[in-house]
Amino acid sequence: MIHSNVFDYVNVMDKTLDAAWRRNEVLSNNLANATTPGYKRQDLNFEGELRRALGNSRYTSIDSKVANLKINRLNPRTYTDYSNFSYRMDRNNVDPDTEGVMLASNQLKYYGIMEAANQEFANLKLVTK
Repeated sequence: MIHSNVFDYVNVMDKTLDAAWRRNEVLSNNLANATTPGYKRQDLNFEGELRRALGNSRYTSIDSKVANLKINRLNPRTYTDYSNFSYRMDRNNVDPDTEGVMLASNQLKYYGIMEAANQEFANLKLVTK
């Protein structure tokens, strides 16, 4: 990662893209185990970690929050979702339809963040000309 104020947002987007990629893997694993007896779905919490890392101060600009962000401490957590809940008698709690929707939503987020990162690099390129 590049450590300069110019790349603060790019570094956050890089970390966000990594988390979205990992979430795709977790959701795909849920779909692969949709018929495994006793399997409990998993998910990845990155948005909550990012929100916590940025803080809740109303009086600090987002630029200041991003500049002061400890990017190396921003790590998404994988967790078991609804561990006591089951859809079926075999105690599996994966709903393939819901997982498919979540996977599509995550992919749209990934492409949106990728587009934002590309735009940020285009802006930097324009400034350096």
